[in-house]
Amino acid sequence: MFGQIKKIARALRVPSVEEREMAYLNGAGDRVDLEYRQRQVDRGLFRRGF
Repeated sequence: MFGQIKKIARALRVPSVEEREMAYLNGAGDRVDLEYRQRQVDRGLFRRGF
């Protein structure tokens, strides 16, 4: 029973800023794209207040 609740809680959890940044960087296709994405992360792309 508790296992099912844990699965549901994990599915509803919002990814942290660090997890979103890492997922974004992992999606880079080549070195140039990775460098571009790193600059965007360094500039605060994922840390802005909405």
